[in-house]
Amino acid sequence: MTEVRIFLTGQPVGKGRPRFTRTGHTYTPDKTRKYEMRLAAAGSDEMVSLGIDPTSEPCKVLIRAQFEIPKSWTKAKKLQAEQREIYPGKPDIDNVAKIVLDALNGIVFEDDAQVHALRVFKAYGDPCLSVEVSW
Repeated sequence: MTEVRIFLTGQPVGKGRPRFTRTGHTYTPDKTRKYEMRLAAAGSDEMVSLGIDPTSEPCKVLIRAQFEIPKSWTKAKKLQAEQREIYPGKPDIDNVAKIVLDALNGIVFEDDAQVHALRVFKAYGDPCLSVEVSW
């Protein structure tokens, strides 16, 4: 079994909705585009270091997204977050998965339609994103 592990530090970003101009054109928000490019670059670096091409095999994807605990929270609420008693709301979990799959499309796997198993976890902690793709 082959496994590719990608790790990004910093606050994870969910896939933003497309925006529309007054003339009817659509565009991706900057925050989404930049994070997707950063994730794609990390995936590409890992594939190059492993010396493998994008797979055409069915894949499993595991995503762990950790978000910073808001500084404005009380000590009691921060403790609950650290002990995994409360979880992040935004961004939506499906948008976290979407940005990961879109960023790695054509880099780790040929098409995100190959993903047959997907697990996504959100929690509070040191802000980071961890992705494992196996086939």
